[in-house]
Amino acid sequence: MLFSGVKNMTSILEIENLFKTYPVSGGFFGGSKLKVHAVNGVSLQVAKGETLGIVGESGCGKTTLGLLFLRLLEPDSGKILFEGKDVTHLSQRSLRPVRSRMQMVFQDPYASLNPRMRAGEIIEEPLIIHKRGSAKQRQNEVMELLDLVGLKESDVDKYPHEFSGGQRQRIGIARAIALKPDLIIADEPVSALDVSIQGEIINLLKSLQQKFNLTYIFISHDLKVVSQISDRIAVMYLGKIVETFPATELNHVKHPYTQALLSAVPIPDPTLQRKRKPLEGDVPSQVKIPSGCSFHPRCPYREEICYTVEPPLEQKGSPDHIASCHFTNKVPKEIPI
Repeated sequence: MLFSGVKNMTSILEIENLFKTYPVSGGFFGGSKLKVHAVNGVSLQVAKGETLGIVGESGCGKTTLGLLFLRLLEPDSGKILFEGKDVTHLSQRSLRPVRSRMQMVFQDPYASLNPRMRAGEIIEEPLIIHKRGSAKQRQNEVMELLDLVGLKESDVDKYPHEFSGGQRQRIGIARAIALKPDLIIADEPVSALDVSIQGEIINLLKSLQQKFNLTYIFISHDLKVVSQISDRIAVMYLGKIVETFPATELNHVKHPYTQALLSAVPIPDPTLQRKRKPLEGDVPSQVKIPSGCSFHPRCPYREEICYTVEPPLEQKGSPDHIASCHFTNKVPKEIPI
């Protein structure tokens, strides 16, 4: 099996052929049972200490994939391995010590915080649940965490509504690192923030990664943001990985869908213009995935084989660059960013 990533590396997380569907009722009296194919046979490896970016349009399955990593959703089939141990079918009790080592930073920094709890209580909660230290030790730990994420000790007794969006996300990050995890999944952690604050949060995540040797899975719809923090980037379309490449090869993408995402990134120089090719049509329904290459209804390079034969994920260029496309030779050799 070809993983969507680098082979022969010391991995902290592996997923093999992961599927997740949601039932949809249809017809009279709910007689017709349809399924939304949210994650459709994804295999990935994540190396210790790296940042893997997962990018794609809304509805491509990237958030569902992140929730599957943590077993916050149960997969229909496939395997989830954490440091080589299969955790796919562990009971909730057996999963608890593993959960302390895998944490999540959520997209909405307001909805993910309990409005009735003070900042200190929010950060302390995982320490209480996992029975870490005495009350005094936990109090000291909370103060250290506040300082680590750039908040003041006086913020400990404030409620979430008393903070700005960026400060609330800092509280969420402090809560995520409270148990000193090995892996953090960040689901669109800066999408709800102003651009200037986005940079601050990304720099904070980078500094914490260096300090604690963290591994990140950074999920976003913004390819430019992902490229600023990631070592590798995986591109999802209709529940599948269609391309994985080192972030240093961002301007040498091979898949036409990744090319379209990249062409949509604004150029900071107003004197320059990028020739943009808008994608044709709408995103197909995830209830009825197109045959062959799932991207062919929108692809400007499609040919007859694309309608019937699904292209495999295979090496394209460097050993760490793989893509699923029959005609990567048609994609421009270099896309300026």
